[in-house]
Parts: sequence; structure tokens; C-alpha cells
Amino acid sequence: MITRQRLAAGVCALLAALTAGIAFPTGAAADETAEQAAPKVELVLDVSGSMRARDIDGGSRMSAAKQAFNEVLDATPEEVQLGIRTLGANYRGNDRKTGCKDTAQLYPVGTLDRTEAKTAVATLTPTGWTPIGPALLKAAGDLDGGNGTRRIVLISDGEDTCQPLDPCEVAREIAAKGIGLTIDTLGLVPDAKTRDQLSCIADATGGTYTSIQHKEELTDRVGQLVERAADPVVTPVAVEGATACTSAPTLKSGLYTDREEFGQHRYYRVDVKPGQELRASVSVAADREVNPDYGVLLRAVTVHGREIVRGEAAGNGRTDVVSTGLRYPKAESDDENAPAETVCLQVSNSFSAASGVKTTPGMPVELTVDVVDGPDQASDVASFGLGRGWWLLGALVLTGFLAGVLWGWVSRLRIAVWRTN
Repeated sequence: MITRQRLAAGVCALLAALTAGIAFPTGAAADETAEQAAPKVELVLDVSGSMRARDIDGGSRMSAAKQAFNEVLDATPEEVQLGIRTLGANYRGNDRKTGCKDTAQLYPVGTLDRTEAKTAVATLTPTGWTPIGPALLKAAGDLDGGNGTRRIVLISDGEDTCQPLDPCEVAREIAAKGIGLTIDTLGLVPDAKTRDQLSCIADATGGTYTSIQHKEELTDRVGQLVERAADPVVTPVAVEGATACTSAPTLKSGLYTDREEFGQHRYYRVDVKPGQELRASVSVAADREVNPDYGVLLRAVTVHGREIVRGEAAGNGRTDVVSTGLRYPKAESDDENAPAETVCLQVSNSFSAASGVKTTPGMPVELTVDVVDGPDQASDVASFGLGRGWWLLGALVLTGFLAGVLWGWVSRLRIAVWRTN
């Protein structure tokens, strides 16, 4: 019994050491990203008559918005170009046609003059209609141009009052233009219909919806969204994978997008030089109703079809995105002029469409490829799997086994001496 306990302890120590041993980080050369234009953000504020309501921490919705704007303006990163647009701020009458045109740029998108922007915000008074759709169209125009991050932050307390120009359809039209503009929405103590409409607007462009009931929540959330615009963004490159490795496009390090039909295989080629490591990951999104129990497979194979390494993941219907990845370190070569190895990445899926669901176009695929300096003395995983990890595994297993046996004999000897005495 004692021998078994000691042996078990030795095995646990072995596993811990093995985990630490193979988890040492390896050196990597970071790729330089292309310089992008300054990020642009436009805050779009509802200044309709309902903003007079006093139901946010004892004050009006308008005063809460002004306080949040002032604090956000103070904290806006220097590199962010920020503007402010209003809807429902100027027209006080009852003419629908005029009221639905009531949107104006309070402060132009550009380098921020905090004092000037705060002065403009101080002049706002809740007035008229809620033309969300027209305001979004104008805001998209305000942010036009450049390849940097573009974000609209919409703050409203009610539904659009200018139908049939559905703001959700407007958001879909903006997304369809492919200009990379995100709309985030915040609802001030909204009802169910307002919440649904604002959620739809955000979903259409990959943005977020947040329900707000307190001043601090509004300030914190608007500040987070403005700061997020300053984060570096990598724009995916559209690529069309092939049905066979021989005709596949050759990719360099970067982020790529493609579409893959149900049960289809897509191939891409990557050149890996001796001493480099290929790191790849793929995500496939079910952008329509699919049957449960599905999976995604990412394989690295030679040009002759021999598998090098694979990564796979499965889903059960609880998520609409499934991802996996792989790593392949190419061993160093004594020949300085040794050619690069062409590795074929194969992306496969086992999604199946639900009854009545169209199978075309294919589902969105996002593929990340990174070729970096490999670990020192990396072995070819096509032959050795873990490379040097197998040698380490063998050494640790032998050490743990011998330590367990030795400790067991020592324990038995001690018990025998104790019984004798």
C-alpha cells in the first residue's frame, strides 16, 4: 500500500513537471502591421422630448447624458477622432416630415477640442422627434473615408418615430456596404420594443447593446466603447480556398476570410522554411440554422497528402461558432540554402443544414496564419509529434518510475526494521 501511495505521488509530480516542461514559451518575431488611419467615433445622442423624463438616479435622462459626455470627453484618447451628432434637437413642431429630418452634427469628427465639445453639449435641450434611421445614415457619412476603426455609439431612450425608414434595415444596409463600421447602442431605461430595436441595430453591424439605468453605467459604457476604438484592428483579407492542394492559394502571415459550404473541404498553401513554426487557427460560423452535433477539422498535410498534424473541435448546437488550431515547427537544416516546405492547410466541417435552410452561399470562415521563428532544435512533428517533447517525456517517465520504486523499497525497509525492533 505504501509503495503504491509513493508511486502515485511520483506520478503526480511527473505530470506536473511534464506540464511545466513542455509549456516553456518559444521566441517569436512579431509581424509589423500596416499603418492605419486614426480611429473615428461619432456619439449619436437622442435629444427628443422624452429625454426630459426624470428617472435616472433622481435626475433627467438628458442631464445623465450630458454628465457622461463631459466625463468621456475628458478621457478620450488623443489618437481618437471624435464627433457628436444629435437627433430630435432642433424642431419643436408636429410636422412629421420636418421632424424626421431633424438630425445635425453638433461637433465634427476630427481632432478633439475638449472645451469646444463640452460647450456644444451644454447647449442641448430635449426637443422633438426620434429619427434614428436618418441619423444613422448621416453618421455613416460623417465617418466615411480612411481604413481605421469606425464606430457609432447611439444613445436613445425610445423607438424610432420616423417609420417606415426602419433603423434596423438602415444598419443592415450600412453593414452590407462592407465599410467596417460598427454601431453600438445604449438604451436609457427602455421598454421591450425599444430594447428589441436597439439590439437589432447593434447585431446588424457586429456591435453591442447595453441597457442603462444609472449615470455611472452610462459614463462607463460610453467610455469603454470610445477607448475600444483606439485598439489596433486587423482587417481580414478575402481569399478563395481551392478544392485541392495543388490549386490552393499561397498565404503569408495574416488574417483571412472565406466561405465554405456544408461538408466541404477548402485548401490553402503556406511556405515554411527550416527553423520556422507554422501556427494556424480557423473559425467557422453557422450564420443560419443548422442541425446539432457538428465539428471543424484543420489539418496540415504535405503536398502529397500525408498528414503532419491536426486540430479539431466539436459543437452541440449551443454556439454558432466553432474554432480549432494547430502548430507545426519545421526542424533546422544544415543546408543554409534548404528550400521552404509547402504545407497545405485543409479546412473541413461537418455542419448540416436544418430542413428548408439554404446551403449557399457557404458559411463564413476566418483563418489566421502566422509563420514565426521556431523553437530551438525543433524536430519534425511529422516524424516525432511533439518534437523534443518525446525525449523529455521519456526521461521524466523513467525518472518518476525509478524514484517511486526506490522510495517504495526504502519504506518497506523502514517498516521491516520497525517490526524487528
